[in-house]
Amino acid sequence: MSGTSNVGGGGVYEAGDQRNVKNSEMNEAERYKEGQPNSHKANDSKDERSIANKLDREAKRENDSEPISKEARDSQADPTLPARKHGNEPSKGAKIDAEIQQEEEEMLRKKGIK
Repeated sequence: MSGTSNVGGGGVYEAGDQRNVKNSEMNEAERYKEGQPNSHKANDSKDERSIANKLDREAKRENDSEPISKEARDSQADPTLPARKHGNEPSKGAKIDAEIQQEEEEMLRKKGIK
């Protein structure tokens, strides 16, 4: 059908450089960074991993502990620290968390646990 068109040149409708790769060449070709780490997102709904693969990944995640950054460790010790580090006033929630944390530490000291 493309040969009967009067619109444009014939090169527009021909395959040109669009050629299929031979199967014999496909296995010999170098893969471009196949299987990159973190290429699959755990919460990606469009990720086409099988359910078995997803379950296997979650089982591995339960066994491995992820390293916590220094900033995250510091914020666990003092909830108001991230805001103060950036020169801001801590949020009301962070202040309440800090108060609760102090109260719990006092209770543990009284019980002799800490």
